[in-house]
Amino acid sequence: MTGATVEVRGAAWLDGVNPVTKIAIALVLSVPLLASIDVVSAATAIVLELMLVPLTGVGYRTLAKRLLPIALFAPVAAVSMLLYARPGGTVYGSFLFATISDDSLALSVAVLLRVFALALPTLLLFARTDPTEVADALAQIAKLPSRFVLGVLAGARTVGLFVDDWRTMTLARRARGLGDRGAVRRFLSMAFVLLVFAVRRGTTLATAMEARGFGADVDRTWSRASTLSGRDAVALAGAVALIAVALAAAVVTGAFRVVGT
Repeated sequence: MTGATVEVRGAAWLDGVNPVTKIAIALVLSVPLLASIDVVSAATAIVLELMLVPLTGVGYRTLAKRLLPIALFAPVAAVSMLLYARPGGTVYGSFLFATISDDSLALSVAVLLRVFALALPTLLLFARTDPTEVADALAQIAKLPSRFVLGVLAGARTVGLFVDDWRTMTLARRARGLGDRGAVRRFLSMAFVLLVFAVRRGTTLATAMEARGFGADVDRTWSRASTLSGRDAVALAGAVALIAVALAAAVVTGAFRVVGT
């Protein structure tokens, strides 16, 4: 039997939350963490968010796969903080401008956890959100200009096409015997080709949208209504409570530290 495989997913509690509310939740869970830098608040936020994963409909295995790129690049920020943060406490070693001390160790761990704490809400909130629903909410609830909303929608729709292009190029190179050696060179070559595809597709898409009148500054109607409900209030209140608990844990333990101090 041939044909495309259709992914069947059950409804999750978070699916009933309006996309605008999800954006507000992401800000609530992220902005306070940007004002502080300590291990306790970030670790507490991560633990609480992981406990709420079943409400999002995203499996833990899927979440782990999507966190993999962050796990690969987050140590870069931690290492830079480890080497170049303001020294304090016991100094374990130094070389030129790099110094490793108690403070730099604590800050590097805090930065590492904070990267995950900032990325996790976005992955969980928007993993199952349809871009069209986001556009409907931005236009009807947030009252953003339709031209901006339609541009965001068009851009979001093309992301999946780029993933398909990358997969197709990988298979094509392997079929020609070019996909098993020179990983760095292959990546740079494919990235350049993908950039060319993006420019061409973007130009064609912009021309097509302009021809259909999407660039006109007029009031538009929307085929699907986007509304707020009591679930949105509960979700937003839960986000405020979660970040409050995380910050309170840091304050109670004495680990709370404002950025720059």
